[in-house]
Amino acid sequence: MLKLLCFLCLTIYAPPQWHVNMQEAMDIAQKEHRYILLNFSGSDWCGPCILLRRDVLDAPVFTAFADTTLVLVNADFPRMKKHQLSKEQQEQNDHLADQYNPRGKFPLTLLLNADGKVMQQWEGNPSLTPAEFRARIRSAIDADKSLK
Repeated sequence: MLKLLCFLCLTIYAPPQWHVNMQEAMDIAQKEHRYILLNFSGSDWCGPCILLRRDVLDAPVFTAFADTTLVLVNADFPRMKKHQLSKEQQEQNDHLADQYNPRGKFPLTLLLNADGKVMQQWEGNPSLTPAEFRARIRSAIDADKSLK
């Protein structure tokens, strides 16, 4: 019985999808009235990036919130040859970096509205719990909505 329950829980819950195409993410955000969380990472070389993803962005308390409120976008810049991105994906990420991360900070996490306007940003690993990070994002979203 326990095995069946575990299977059902895993089948029902799917973590939020991380998009790699910003235009696709903006289309979803506009259609579903969500905000975009854009994370610049070096997934195979940047220690703070790896910790942020593992300890905060992939934590169930954060992903449950993200699943209903955010469209997640990852602009990854791996260095190892075995993790090399396609030329097209690298060009997309380079364009995002030119627009949102010209100083090349890693990790850099930005909260954007559906039109791509920066609402809030965090340089480095913000050293927040998943619940604290969720609360900061919620506060920025609520402040933006109160202006409308």
